[in-house]
Amino acid sequence: MSRVRGTTILCVRRGDAVAMAGDGQVTMKDTIVKARATKLRTLQDGRILAGFAGGVADALTLFEKFEAQLERQPRNLARAAVELAKEWRGDRYLRRLEAMLAVADRETSLLIAGTGEVIEPDDGLLALGSGGSYALAAARALARHTDLSAAEIAREGLEIAADICIYTNDEITVLELAG
Repeated sequence: MSRVRGTTILCVRRGDAVAMAGDGQVTMKDTIVKARATKLRTLQDGRILAGFAGGVADALTLFEKFEAQLERQPRNLARAAVELAKEWRGDRYLRRLEAMLAVADRETSLLIAGTGEVIEPDDGLLALGSGGSYALAAARALARHTDLSAAEIAREGLEIAADICIYTNDEITVLELAG
């Protein structure tokens, strides 16, 4: 089976707001197979933003596991993320999943990877996926040199990534938790 590629997720924290943006492109080898996929969702009655890069079925499995951890660790995003990473790394089946998650609530933004990483960015910005580096660089410049809101930076960062990365398109979804 061909490896599915083509995702960019960007999370921006600014002031009392946090926003997450994701593009809609799904690619298999050198072919775009879907232009308007949804890679973002809200969890816990809209209190948590979550996005994924990687295989869709793998990411959905991880979302389910993460939601189960959130039920065990209510209102403790960091602890739920660490417990997911431990389970992900320790389970033979889960170790094979190829996806990464970005999650954020009003206080914390985290990147969760199957190799055991749970990373909180220093500057409130995180990105993942094939266009993540482009989106992150754009967001850092916009955050330093403009007064744009978190949602505006997230959208613009994805638009810039879409201009550069062939696996990122401009079918952008933005979700926000405003303060």
